[in-house]
Amino acid sequence: MKSVTISLEMAQRVKEFVAVTQNYDCEISLKSGKYVVDAKSILGIFSLDLSKPLVVEINSDDCAALLKDLEQFKA
Repeated sequence: MKSVTISLEMAQRVKEFVAVTQNYDCEISLKSGKYVVDAKSILGIFSLDLSKPLVVEINSDDCAALLKDLEQFKA
């Protein structure tokens, strides 16, 4: 499992993030404090506190391309 800290403070950034994550078949979670949602769910993401950094957890060993795509969202 890999983890990356990101920031999604605007609605447009959330939309862009979901568009990226939906291109991958692996399980991707987004954590904010004690809350965990599916990173491919736009409604789930909007239920989190987007004013704080979020942690993306990728459950795959072969995720180099995804990590590269997520660099634009790094906090």
